[in-house]
Amino acid sequence: MFLKFSSYYKPYIGIIILDLLCAALSTVCELVFPLIVRHITNMATDPALEFVFSTVLKLGALYLVLRLIDTGANYYMANAGHVMGARLETDMRRDMFDHLQKLPFKYFDDTKVGQLMSRMTSDLFDITEFSHHCPEEFFISFIKIVGAFIILGNINLLLTILIFGLLPLMFVSIFLFRKNMKKAFKEQRQQIGELNADLEDSLLGIRVVKSFANEDIEREKFAEGNRKFFKAKKNAYKYMALFQSGTRFSDGVMYIAVIILGSLFMTKKLITAADFVAYLLYIQTLITSIRRIVEFTEQFQRGITGIERFQEIMDVPVDIKDAENAVELEKVSGNVEFRNVSFRYTDGADNVLENMTLEIKPGENIAIVGPSGGGKTTMCNLIPRFYDLTGGDIFIDGTNIRDITLNSLRNNIGMVQQDVYLFSGTVYENIIYGKPDASRDEVIEAAKAAGAHEFISELKDGYDTYVGERGLKLSGGQKQRISIARLFLKNPPILILDEATSALDNESELLVQKSLKRLSEGKTTFTIAHRLTTIKNASRIFVLTNDGIAEEGTHTELMEKGGEYAKLYSMYSTL
Repeated sequence: MFLKFSSYYKPYIGIIILDLLCAALSTVCELVFPLIVRHITNMATDPALEFVFSTVLKLGALYLVLRLIDTGANYYMANAGHVMGARLETDMRRDMFDHLQKLPFKYFDDTKVGQLMSRMTSDLFDITEFSHHCPEEFFISFIKIVGAFIILGNINLLLTILIFGLLPLMFVSIFLFRKNMKKAFKEQRQQIGELNADLEDSLLGIRVVKSFANEDIEREKFAEGNRKFFKAKKNAYKYMALFQSGTRFSDGVMYIAVIILGSLFMTKKLITAADFVAYLLYIQTLITSIRRIVEFTEQFQRGITGIERFQEIMDVPVDIKDAENAVELEKVSGNVEFRNVSFRYTDGADNVLENMTLEIKPGENIAIVGPSGGGKTTMCNLIPRFYDLTGGDIFIDGTNIRDITLNSLRNNIGMVQQDVYLFSGTVYENIIYGKPDASRDEVIEAAKAAGAHEFISELKDGYDTYVGERGLKLSGGQKQRISIARLFLKNPPILILDEATSALDNESELLVQKSLKRLSEGKTTFTIAHRLTTIKNASRIFVLTNDGIAEEGTHTELMEKGGEYAKLYSMYSTL
């Protein structure tokens, strides 16, 4: 995990080296101060030495210069160091987003968006602080501990060994609580992700909440999530408090040991008063340094937790990806063939589709009907490889879709679904999404072809009208026509219309049906429909049930047959 994480430092190695150099300069400046005090104290207390005020002034000037160096070094560490951490965070967020873009539908079927949002924001912020402070704090502490030991060892080696022998007590307190802190912080991160997911779910469904007058239910659901998050934080703070209390006790032990041992050494004439003062100052520096490590341990655990959660996502395998020798799909005529296709969503589950074989000719308009759960949408989702087949093969113009680059495969397939998704932006931005390099004239022509230009022109700001989150400022029919305009702009040779009009009123349905008819002209079209009257003119109709394709034929042929389709049609006609 650390090896993978450390690769993010590579582009900023120069900044890190300079940051650590500044840390070393700052630390050296701090280590010099006790030596200056020791020298002045020796001059003041030793009768054999003459107290020279000019020497004190020179030492003061030296310390002032060191402080200026320390100030510049700390400025660089606080500025460039933090910026490096922010850049590293940006790189990690970019890579996480890129990785999420590559993951199949299956991953998002099982993962809450709120959890992903938490990992991309708060988790990565903790990693930023960790990435900057971790090398810096440990490097500074290492220099201080080693530097203090060398300096004090030269003054009195025995006393130094005795005092430094107490350091393991402080480090034991660090490691005793580390495991519990790590577990507590991970639980806290998990709970904030759950809280985000519940909050997103409730706010996005606010219209449903209000329509059922279920605000109290949502408040209780949120309160429960809030309580769990508080409990997780409370647990984390308990271990943090135990951790900090233990280290403060260790601090006290170190101080009293220095005073007792130092006093004994002074009475035995083994050290001077100046040496004792130097010891006190260096122990203060040492304990401050260790305390910073202790305090940083909390941030360290947050950072480690963030890295683990980041790595969990980055380790999710990209199951659907380009084959090594994948080819570009060009000049598509639209022949689509299923050969013994089988599919199930999870291992061990029943097959949704089993040994399905059929061929759709270029430009053919087929319809797929049948009971819910029969696999109609699943069948169509397999063509652009939103899911990978469990068995069998699908071919487009004779080429196996597994041997086609995902980008070119999906660029040649367009989908219109019942649940239209419009991005939070303007009408224009939503239409041009179908072809980002299109001109404004092309966007307008696409809107006209989709029967959307007239209502768009009547909007307050025309094509620059803000549609709201998920297009909430528009009606269902308007959103659907904008999504069709997006496809007119893309102009793919293969179309999948997944119950595109089932949620619309009669007037909107008529307008959208006209748009879809224009859109599907000359294109291989798959239409999934519950309103059977909308697919009477399909080239062929496939009746898909849990047992596979039960019937196939035109509307007239299937009605004359009097089978499953005729029953469905008669049932629909009586509604």
